[in-house]
Amino acid sequence: MAQSRQVRVTLNATLLLTRPQDAAERFAARIQVAGARIVISPILRLRAVEADPLDGQTNGLVITSAAAVRFGKSLIQGQRVAYCVGHRTTEAARAAGLHAQQAGQNAEGLISSLLARPPVGPLCHLRGRHSRGNVAARLTAGGLRCTERVVYDQVEQALTPAARAALQGAGPIVLPLFSPRSAVLLSGQAAGSTASLHLVAISPAVAESWRGPAPASLEIAARPDGAAMAQAVARAIDAVQRLEG
Repeated sequence: MAQSRQVRVTLNATLLLTRPQDAAERFAARIQVAGARIVISPILRLRAVEADPLDGQTNGLVITSAAAVRFGKSLIQGQRVAYCVGHRTTEAARAAGLHAQQAGQNAEGLISSLLARPPVGPLCHLRGRHSRGNVAARLTAGGLRCTERVVYDQVEQALTPAARAALQGAGPIVLPLFSPRSAVLLSGQAAGSTASLHLVAISPAVAESWRGPAPASLEIAARPDGAAMAQAVARAIDAVQRLEG
């Protein structure tokens, strides 16, 4: 497995990370920021959802997030094959005992890959309550029968006092956005912010979901993965250094 690279930067600002706590801590560990304050304030809390058992004819799983592996363990038992989005999700599925293969970097890539070379179905998509891409419906419409099970929910959380104080301050904030839902929720909670916001989006779709204060800058990752996001954050930080002096 490829080793994660740390990106070293210098920044007199706040790096605001709003992913769930464990994911935010992992991302923070990839970036060594000198002279900056890192504030972790999860905008979402994940919780399990009780799902109906799989159809006895299900021949494989479609998994688009590592969280679906974590919360879908009861459904994974007895299954052998999984088609996954991204490296980390694929590794999580393998660790859970599945013969997992990465079928794309995002939902669009996964759908194209599976329809181009259809596996033996039917399949079942394990997902969160809030999900984009209509994976199961589009696979079924393309001739590959796929059902779905919601195995976890993503519940909005209020930003912490430290995060709110940073947004109401005068210093620049570098704000990575990892999903359309988190971008929408943060847009609302950042309303009225006086800070200079420098957004880093994991994809154009995530950037388009932002409805909050106009950013001072916007950086979009070259690929929808953690490594590319770390590089994009580094570029954004460099831009802050130039813009904010």
